[in-house]
Amino acid sequence: MEQFKRLKIGVVCYPTFGGSGVIATELGGELAKKGHELHFITSSQPVKLDVFSHNVYFHEVAVKKYPLFKYDPYEIALTSKIVDIARHEALDIIHVHYALPHASAAYMAKQILKAEGLSLPVVTTLHGTDITLVGKDPAFAPVIAFSINQSDVVTSVSESLKADTYKHFKVSSEIEVVSNFVCVEKYRSRNEACKKSVFAPNGERIVMHISNFRKVKRIQDIIKAFELVVKKIPSKLLLIGDGPEREHMELLVRSLGLEKNVVFIGAIKEVEAALCAADVFMLASESESFGLVALEAMAASVPVLSTNSGGLPEVVLDGETGFLNDVGDFVQMAANCIALLENEKLRVEMSQKAFQRAELFDVTKVAPLYVNLYNRAIKNLK
Repeated sequence: MEQFKRLKIGVVCYPTFGGSGVIATELGGELAKKGHELHFITSSQPVKLDVFSHNVYFHEVAVKKYPLFKYDPYEIALTSKIVDIARHEALDIIHVHYALPHASAAYMAKQILKAEGLSLPVVTTLHGTDITLVGKDPAFAPVIAFSINQSDVVTSVSESLKADTYKHFKVSSEIEVVSNFVCVEKYRSRNEACKKSVFAPNGERIVMHISNFRKVKRIQDIIKAFELVVKKIPSKLLLIGDGPEREHMELLVRSLGLEKNVVFIGAIKEVEAALCAADVFMLASESESFGLVALEAMAASVPVLSTNSGGLPEVVLDGETGFLNDVGDFVQMAANCIALLENEKLRVEMSQKAFQRAELFDVTKVAPLYVNLYNRAIKNLK
């Protein structure tokens, strides 16, 4: 039997509610349980990071303000912090989530350490908008392509994102797909404490959406679809999250006279506490590299109505765990929602298949894949 090797892993991610930050902290938590040592290097404590867990440490990147600089030099501060932690904690590897500026900062840190005779392999995980949005900007593209090519291992969260990366960048490195994941056990244990009656006191059906309320999420399509649904079935729409489009969506709800049926919840830390109350989940995004929230809904045994964009067809199986719809076709999404809510047998069958599908993406299955990649990166350091 191969002897267990405890790794000291540095993790760089955005500390916000976005998918990359959630995945980074969930992966770190699972690896810590297995005995590895995790050092999170971020601008603030990640919202889902449990710093009271064994083997989990947080190191804040402090950016000093200088009158000379028009903008705060975060990438330089991050580079210096990576170097500092790698030196003093004897890191075996650094895993950066999101290409810009994390992969480029990791590359600079790697070169500084190399000059001191220290090695620091870099694993870069591409999550989505670092490629599909930010990365397409000519001002950033050369740096992103260089950082990807200089990483010792590169992963993407879906085949769709992998294809987009090769399409838009001059990337020669091999990109390996390691899907996003969920901790299924968290969702399995939430049903008994579900608060569905708080929002549906008269037994209304609950349609739910969770996002960061950016334009790409096309929340207006969900509201328009729900307007058609509520005309046929007593129901409530719960919109969870916050972002630049929230005010516009609140105005749309009022203009359609849906104030009594639509509830804006705001951002929450534990989506499993909300998803257990949903009968159907809607995701109308114009683009999704993976669609982590769709997988989270499926882990809560909730059928998903989503668009067929990006990596979503790799997660949601059309006609089995939910229905895929063309981007912007809120009429079809409404029809599929009505079909599910009117046919309880169909909804229950899809709920069961959704959970079974989510089990394939459980963190306990995905975490060992990353450990294998870490060991390979250490062995084959560029």
